[in-house]
Amino acid sequence: MEFDYFLSLISKIEDTQLGGFSSHQKMIPKERRLLKKIELESANPRKAAVLALFYPDENNLTNFLLIIRASYDGTHSSQISFPGGKYELTDRHLEFTALRETSEEVGINMAAISIKRQLTDTYIPPSNFLVSPFIGFTDSRPDFETNHEVEDLLEVKLTDLLNEDSVNTENLSTSYMKNIDVPCFNLNKKVVWGATAMMLSEIKDLIKANLH
Repeated sequence: MEFDYFLSLISKIEDTQLGGFSSHQKMIPKERRLLKKIELESANPRKAAVLALFYPDENNLTNFLLIIRASYDGTHSSQISFPGGKYELTDRHLEFTALRETSEEVGINMAAISIKRQLTDTYIPPSNFLVSPFIGFTDSRPDFETNHEVEDLLEVKLTDLLNEDSVNTENLSTSYMKNIDVPCFNLNKKVVWGATAMMLSEIKDLIKANLH
C-alpha cells in the first residue's frame, strides 16, 4: 500500500468503531477464557502501553514495526511485540508511555511520531499487564537504534498483514495449556501470536473497514 494512500485512511480510522472483542477473538485459541470485567479488576493488573508505528519504506510503501525482544530471565523473553513497556509514575499518560518506551527501545525521536488513536486494551495473563495500544506514524523511515532490550527489528509491509494468507494456526504451548492450536500471523517468516496478534487483528479490521 502506498504511504500516501495510507495517510488518506488515517482520518477515517480515527472515526471508525473499534473491533474490540470481535477482532481479538480471531486470534484467541478456543481453550482460552477471557476474564470478565470484575475478574480483571480483581487481578489489579499493571499498566503498560505499546505503539504500532507506521512509516514509508524506500519505495514509499507502508511498513509497520515489530521487535524481537532480547533473551532474558522473564515472561516475554525473545517474544515478538510492538515497541513499548510499562507505565511509570512519572509518565503523564499512557500515550506518553508508548512514545517514551518506543524512543528508548528503537531510538526514535518522540516529536517525530504522530499518534492517531488508542486501540482496545489487551490483558496479558502471564505478566498481569493491561496493555494500551496506540497507532502512530512518521513521515519517513526512522533511523532505528535499538537498546539492550531489543534483539532485532521486523519491518513488515502493511499489505502482508492485510493478506488473508498471512493468517495461520500453529501448535504451541502457552501459559494456560500445552500443545494447543493457536491462531497467528506469519509475517516476515516469523510466527506472531498472543496479545500482539490480537492487536494486529484489530488494526487489520480497522484498515480493511476503510479500504475502497
